[in-house]
Amino acid sequence: MMYTEMVHASQLKYLRELPKVMEVDPLEKPISIQLFDCRPEFLAQAAQRAVAEGADTVDINMGCPVNKITKNGGGSALLRDPETAEAIVRSVVKAVEVPVTVKTRIGWTNQEINAVEFAQRMEDAGAQMLTLHGRTRDQGYNGSARWEWIKRVKDVLSIPVIANGDILSVDAAVRCLEETGADGVMCSRGTLGYPFLVGEIDYFLKTGQLLPPTTPVQLLECAKEHLQGLWHYKGERGIYQSRKHMAWYAKGFPGAGELRKKLSRIETVDQGVELIENAIAKLQPSAVSRQPSAVSR
Repeated sequence: MMYTEMVHASQLKYLRELPKVMEVDPLEKPISIQLFDCRPEFLAQAAQRAVAEGADTVDINMGCPVNKITKNGGGSALLRDPETAEAIVRSVVKAVEVPVTVKTRIGWTNQEINAVEFAQRMEDAGAQMLTLHGRTRDQGYNGSARWEWIKRVKDVLSIPVIANGDILSVDAAVRCLEETGADGVMCSRGTLGYPFLVGEIDYFLKTGQLLPPTTPVQLLECAKEHLQGLWHYKGERGIYQSRKHMAWYAKGFPGAGELRKKLSRIETVDQGVELIENAIAKLQPSAVSRQPSAVSR
């Protein structure tokens, strides 16, 4: 399943950006819109609009650790306010006829780990799936994800539990599923500059085999498509957003460092495309950039 970028519920209520957010390739279906806010009524109205525009499920983010989100009561701040979190889920479930899911973390701090109790409340409120990131809010993305907490949650819930955190390779995905008993994995940071990871994990879980290694040319062709897509959907703002993404793609092949510097300063889509195409022309198509990790059992 694919997810949209995280969207503030009040923006969906008042702005006209929703059709763009929900404009996805048919191959990306089913698509879940990821909403955040701390007000049940706003989230319910936003969910209704999203479903009207084609969202197949509604995911409520209760795990984002970023200060600008949590200081207003959204994201992982809801871990400290389970009553409001429960009210949000009940409100959204009542408002739409598609599945409502929740993404959260194991707790606010090491001293406030409440993953099991919080997850049970989300299930009781009507959530039909829970994605759990194995870190606290305080950890951000530092340290290791504590998959043992995902297992504890999985052991007590009857709804599907999706494991998240440190899913950076095929091997990690397989180990996580074995250690937690989770119903699936969500990979996010691992796809930055390497969206092929999703397909590699999916293919291995279905066949037990690794896909052929991805070449630098394939990575750069993907980067070019990504850049053009950001420009198409977001205009000049998309170009600025693309800089960090382009830097993630430019790794692991001769000349990657210099290309990364240049891509981080692009001002137009044509400038970026020219840099990428010149880099492709210099590469041997068969040069291996990244090979799916061997799976240890």
